[in-house]
Amino acid sequence: MPDFDEINAKVIDEYRANGGELSGGFAGETLILVHHFGAKSGVERVSPLACYAEGERLFVFASKAGLPENPGWYYNLMAHPDVTVELGTETFPVRATEITGPERDEIYAKNVEKRPQFGEYQANVDRLIPVVELVRR
Repeated sequence: MPDFDEINAKVIDEYRANGGELSGGFAGETLILVHHFGAKSGVERVSPLACYAEGERLFVFASKAGLPENPGWYYNLMAHPDVTVELGTETFPVRATEITGPERDEIYAKNVEKRPQFGEYQANVDRLIPVVELVRR
């Protein structure tokens, strides 16, 4: 299993050094850095997440690369929804809200059109991968 903390630290460093532009497998991707607080610990963390943007609306997907459980950041956002994101060189506050039902399915499908691997992630797990909207405050 890859060391996600190590991978994330490298991505965060490159993201900040290059104004949100990344190289390698993330080149051309829209990523955001989400600052969130541990659901139990309250400790602040930063997670680089693939982001689907639709106008001013920002969505992230709790896929965890197709692993069976939701990622920790998802539970943190549900427990403490008022967080901060970095998008390129801009930093701003948002409120996290889970999108469900037909709207969730529509947004997820649009993301799969852009990133087919998310279709594979959903096909490989029994859980419905959550979609979270990050609304500017």
